[in-house]
Amino acid sequence: MAGLRDWAALYLKGVAMGSADAVPGVSGGTIALIVGIYERLIAAVTAIDPARIRRLIAGVRPADIPDARAAFHEIDGAFLVVLGAGIGTAVAAMLSAVNHLLTTQPVATYGFFFGLIAASAAVLLGDVELDTPRRKGAAAGGFTLAFLASGYASTALGSSLPVVFVAGAVAVSAMVLPGISGSLLLVVLGQYEYMSGAVSRFIDGAVALALGGGTTGLTDAAPTIAVFLLGGVVGLFTVAHVIRYALARARAATIAFLVSLIVGALRAPLVEVSIRLAESGEAWRAAAPRFALAAVGGAALVVVLDRYSTGIEY
Repeated sequence: MAGLRDWAALYLKGVAMGSADAVPGVSGGTIALIVGIYERLIAAVTAIDPARIRRLIAGVRPADIPDARAAFHEIDGAFLVVLGAGIGTAVAAMLSAVNHLLTTQPVATYGFFFGLIAASAAVLLGDVELDTPRRKGAAAGGFTLAFLASGYASTALGSSLPVVFVAGAVAVSAMVLPGISGSLLLVVLGQYEYMSGAVSRFIDGAVALALGGGTTGLTDAAPTIAVFLLGGVVGLFTVAHVIRYALARARAATIAFLVSLIVGALRAPLVEVSIRLAESGEAWRAAAPRFALAAVGGAALVVVLDRYSTGIEY
């Protein structure tokens, strides 16, 4: 039976995962590997199925409470709740901070993201094998998909609720994969800045309500966040299973696709910075030094994380 100290440690591990998930290029799955909970996380997520969900829901009836408790135990529910609380806390805090940085220092912030993404790709390239036509095709497909989406999505996809739902499904499902960042996929889909702004508005609204203010901020951002989370739930128990199945059946081709996706996504921060510079009238030549310096910092962070996770199999 876990004690309070164990649950506190698990919560802090969730905070570490959430902090990683909130920035493009760093994977929460990698953090889960480093802190030693990756296998338990995968086991808990894959234990959730429609039958157990129905048993949990049936727990609203007193007669079904024992069976609901059993289902909760079977999916390691306490572990998921405490870990999820830590992840949620960190994501909310980090996205609020990032939203401020994107508003005040967009070039340096996207430069930092570029370094994170580039170093992540470099670290993972050692796992890529391109010795068969299928693997080469998977790599070409991943790169092309991310490269084209990085240029198209940020300007043309918009942020309607259906788009937010899909973004949530894709981003959250990536959380369980070491090396693949859900936030990176949000950048590729052009939804990262929009979602960080929504989270920031929601938190500001919650604070205002607690201080006796109105509910404007909450009601404005709540639908977006709710739809994103709903998409995340669907993605976690569908897309994540598909990816795990693909890794089991064609691991090398799947890894080639995923890593090439990261390489192609390097275009996304450059596109975002170009848009900001066009709006401000600043030239790339003037912005390049601070972009490059921030990129070096982001790359260094990934190198440090990789040093601690080296040799862990997944």
